[in-house]
Amino acid sequence: MDALRASYGDSSSDSDTDELSPAAENPGEVPTSGKQGKESISLPPPPLSLLESIGSTGSLDVYSTETVTRVRNFPHVHGNYALHVYIPVFIPLLAKKEIACVLKRVASLVPHLHLVEADIPLNILCNDDQKLDHALGREFHISLGRSVPLRVHQINSLVSMLRQKLQLHKRYWIDFNKWEVFVNDDSTRSFLSLEITTSGLSEISKQIDAVNEVYKLHNLPEFYKDPRPHISLVWALGDIRTSLKGAVDGELKKLRAGGCVQNRIFTSKFSGIECKIGNKTHKICKLPDE
Repeated sequence: MDALRASYGDSSSDSDTDELSPAAENPGEVPTSGKQGKESISLPPPPLSLLESIGSTGSLDVYSTETVTRVRNFPHVHGNYALHVYIPVFIPLLAKKEIACVLKRVASLVPHLHLVEADIPLNILCNDDQKLDHALGREFHISLGRSVPLRVHQINSLVSMLRQKLQLHKRYWIDFNKWEVFVNDDSTRSFLSLEITTSGLSEISKQIDAVNEVYKLHNLPEFYKDPRPHISLVWALGDIRTSLKGAVDGELKKLRAGGCVQNRIFTSKFSGIECKIGNKTHKICKLPDE
């Protein structure tokens, strides 16, 4: 058992991608950092060269230009490991340039935005086209289930059942065709995301149903009743949906007036499903490269 725990890491901290809920109504209070009475220390901005070493789930919290305080989705408990089931997605080259254009405009209007996972301030990345392009070339995720704590004795059973439920899948196309703002359940973080509303939605919804069945058998909370599959690009503390949505809509309106906005932002081919538990990633469904 100790060897099994070691292979999944020491921490039960939750995934860097918070649960997102477009239906959260009440804005949450932005948490403060540090103990009361102690002065926070602002660190200098990160050198952009550090981005080269960031993995798809790497984090550079300590290098932020401002103090960033996270709120866990669930409390730390020894022997629990964060579970996340998802479809990996990579943004194509042409779409990266168009997305970068929108992000630059939004970053100039909305302060304190951070790149998802890496936690590098977006305004820093926007000063260097090469680094922003590199950042958008990392792996993004379509969540198929909630990020929840999993007990060590449940791991083998859950992975095995996920593979049984999800192993037989044909390749299909996924259209990301809508900019959307989501807020996590407790309104502590807002996310600027690309939502799937047409091609691929039916297939992903069925995969979410399959993951829900496995979650239920392990007494884990199911996904949202009416899921809205998406990938998140940037985040900010607190519930800033109004200002963030307003900035995005305003910029898209300008781009449409110039004929620069298409019906879809980009299309991706489904290539598999992965399950990350602690520090270990399991291949649940992997389609061969064509």
